[in-house]
Amino acid sequence: MANNNSDKIKKLQEKNQENQRIYTKKREAEEAKAKAAIHELVKKVDQDPDNYHNYYDLATFLVEAKDYEQAEELLMKALGLFDKATQDVQDTLKFGLGNVYYAAAEYDKAIKIFQEIADKKLQGEAYIMLAQSYMAKGDNKRAMVFALSAQSSHHNDPDVNQMIGDNLLALGNFAQAGEFYDIVLKTQPDNGKANFNRGLVAMVNGEEFEPYFEKAKRADPDYFNRGQEKLKDIEKVIQLNKDKKDD
Repeated sequence: MANNNSDKIKKLQEKNQENQRIYTKKREAEEAKAKAAIHELVKKVDQDPDNYHNYYDLATFLVEAKDYEQAEELLMKALGLFDKATQDVQDTLKFGLGNVYYAAAEYDKAIKIFQEIADKKLQGEAYIMLAQSYMAKGDNKRAMVFALSAQSSHHNDPDVNQMIGDNLLALGNFAQAGEFYDIVLKTQPDNGKANFNRGLVAMVNGEEFEPYFEKAKRADPDYFNRGQEKLKDIEKVIQLNKDKKDD
């Protein structure tokens, strides 16, 4: 019996070691690929330093690699180099810098940068990022203002309408939240998050909610599982309202 256990442990250790080797090899390959891509983008900047797109592209890649400090330095340098450029060029670089701060969870810095963007083509995107930044800070009222501003130029964008629904839900405006989730579900019927949150709204409004939860569980099981605490909170709200009516 002891030998059997010893063999099982040995096999398990060998399997774990093999998995670790595979993981290490994969990670090293990804790192090598990322380094090669960064090298090519750096070369583009060096070869054509007057092209602002090259700085933006390199910074975007650095953000994906979570190298926020270098991305920030690069875009600050670019903003200095292009300080006499047209509004759209400066605002593109500022938008990139705002994204660096947002990715690094420096939301106050991100908000300051996104508020400076005046170029009409980028303003809608800046409003979206402002809304997301305020949501990350837990300030749903301000997030709501910018989400609605973003909707004026992204009227049918499911991401924007979902963001409005999420803010309304957080503020306790369930009926209105449901309207925006319905807009999302018209174009994205299998959107797991929208289905789950629409199910929460349906629970509060006394509507049939199970079909929404079933779709959410199939489409996005991770979000469904994470949302169980939110589900408990909604159930408490419903129970409190019921108790008040009974009194």
